[in-house]
Amino acid sequence: MATVTLIINSLDEIAHQYDALFVDLWGCVHNGITAYKSAVEALIKYRETGGKVVLLTNSPRPRVGVEKQLHHLNVPTTCFDTVATSGDSARAAMFTGVVGKKVFFIGEPSDQLFFDPISIIKSPIEVDQVSINDAEGIVCTGPFDGSADPVVNREIFLFAIDQGMKFLCANPDIVVDRGSVRQWCAGALAKMYTEMGGESLYFGKPHSAIYDLARLRLADLSTKITDKKILAIGDGINTDIEGANSEGIDSLFITGGLAAKETKTSINPNPEALNQYISEQKVTCTYSIGYLR
Repeated sequence: MATVTLIINSLDEIAHQYDALFVDLWGCVHNGITAYKSAVEALIKYRETGGKVVLLTNSPRPRVGVEKQLHHLNVPTTCFDTVATSGDSARAAMFTGVVGKKVFFIGEPSDQLFFDPISIIKSPIEVDQVSINDAEGIVCTGPFDGSADPVVNREIFLFAIDQGMKFLCANPDIVVDRGSVRQWCAGALAKMYTEMGGESLYFGKPHSAIYDLARLRLADLSTKITDKKILAIGDGINTDIEGANSEGIDSLFITGGLAAKETKTSINPNPEALNQYISEQKVTCTYSIGYLR
């Protein structure tokens, strides 16, 4: 028998059960262009009751970079306590040498903050950006061009795989919607690299490293909060929701994001379409709602 997911109308209905929220950003709090007003208001209200909000994002940027971006997107600091990024989780690994000291960088110029030292690594190695011919490994924060098919990297990947290079993926997301435009993310390149026979290393949702980082950020804010008192919120069924399940954390699936079409979401998802989608994805969620509000 198919699992029937409880559809709620507002965060208020369940918020009292949780002391902290792990909240995805893109598709939940903003659309890459501006903030969702109802989501911001819901998080502010939650914090006013004493709850803690950790923004848990697969952004390849360091925390400070994401905080600057949020300011430009009109996301106020009053709706969150701290930020944990896949970029910080991946940076920590890079500075321990998981892909070597000489790396070939795939990403946009604005992502150069990724190579700034991170305080949680006390004795970081020195990392140099070099050409693919001189590299020991690859660091990817995203495609050079988010609109280009990942296959444009095929020749570079063939060479790297032949040389035994590992591929560090700073953002496991496959795609993201910037407004109404869908773009490729680092996860699409890492998936292709693996399918071609290479080894990809992941540090964002749904993988455990970013949740460990989020718990550290949460511990810096308050007394210990157990996983049973944390609710994960996100629109990525294979990242946010699958990751929450793996960590033993309850989840609220935002159906109006990446899966809006599949779940036939208007204000809320169509129940039959939602349960069919969840069944096809083989991932369960504790609750669902059309949009965070």
